[in-house]
Amino acid sequence: MNNNNNKNTTVLVGMSGGVDSSVAAAVIVGQGYNVIGVTIKTYRYEDVGGNIGNESSCCSLDGINDARLVCDKLGIPHYVVDFTEPFDKNVIQYFIDEYMNGRTPNPCVICNRTIKWEEMLKKADLVGAEYIATGHFAQVRKDKHTGRYVVSRGKDVHKDQSYAMWTLTQESLSRTIFPLGHLTKPEVRELAAKFGLRTASKSESYEICFIPDNDYNRFLKNNVEGLEQRVSGGNIVMDDEVIGTHKGFPFYTIGQRKGLGLSTPEPVYVTAIDYKSNIIEVGKNTDLLHSTLIARDVNMLKYADWGSGRKVTAKIRYRDEGGSAIAYDHGNGQVKVVFDNPRRAITPGQSIVFYEGNDVIGGAIIAEVEK
Repeated sequence: MNNNNNKNTTVLVGMSGGVDSSVAAAVIVGQGYNVIGVTIKTYRYEDVGGNIGNESSCCSLDGINDARLVCDKLGIPHYVVDFTEPFDKNVIQYFIDEYMNGRTPNPCVICNRTIKWEEMLKKADLVGAEYIATGHFAQVRKDKHTGRYVVSRGKDVHKDQSYAMWTLTQESLSRTIFPLGHLTKPEVRELAAKFGLRTASKSESYEICFIPDNDYNRFLKNNVEGLEQRVSGGNIVMDDEVIGTHKGFPFYTIGQRKGLGLSTPEPVYVTAIDYKSNIIEVGKNTDLLHSTLIARDVNMLKYADWGSGRKVTAKIRYRDEGGSAIAYDHGNGQVKVVFDNPRRAITPGQSIVFYEGNDVIGGAIIAEVEK
């Protein structure tokens, strides 16, 4: 369906070389927009190590080539833009710093805000593009009552990516199109085959792009000089008693059970990480259950503030089904969240995202758990 009313509007489509962004570009072309395909280079392959050129990685050499060939098929220009410097500063260093401070980060949400939107919008301005479009499974609308832009879940509940959109600003959302928000993954693959796109049956990417072998420990060792010597041999503590030693606090995360090297009568899990003292605390599964947390760096989407407290469904990680809670303004860009029922393995550094029905109210970074 080609809409001639759109022909004077330019849309920059972020193209990873995967099936989703390929179909997003095809849909936007079909709607009659003036379309430019852009693939971002976010890291130097020789710097990150691991499986270089892994075709499942969203920013791989194979991905760039597939994006170019899809653009050729669609008859639109394709450009590769080098974002390695801002990506290293905003995403890779953030990832390393968070682990070195005893937290477990989600770099993709930071990348979305700083790279896939803010840097891409700068490029859009340079070429006179009014909008950017991506292949994310999410939806965006302007609320007619509040005038605010709201992100909501995509139609495909199994592929929904609204969780990772909580950092986006109102300005960014005002210039965003999600062409796949109303589609399911099987429908996207059917469209890719219908359009004759080479990515129709391409496998999906799951790992963090700059760690293509999915080995976080290797990446940290390679990028933090002398890391193993600095952090190995710390104590593992349970009930204030030292019961073993560990390989280094950055190599563990809350809720971890395997790889602790302990022999205990019953299973034990990492319950806390003290990076200053290089201590790992472990405990029983019940010790992982908590009802209250404080989160920082709040970004509001649907509403401008928390009011006197909002009833929400809060997800504490991407694959979390969410739990009912009340969120209160805690001052200084923080939010206090009290769950109706205890949640397992609330992890500092991870994103907590707040929903009202299918709408994202906002999100924040988990700072601490109140025990």
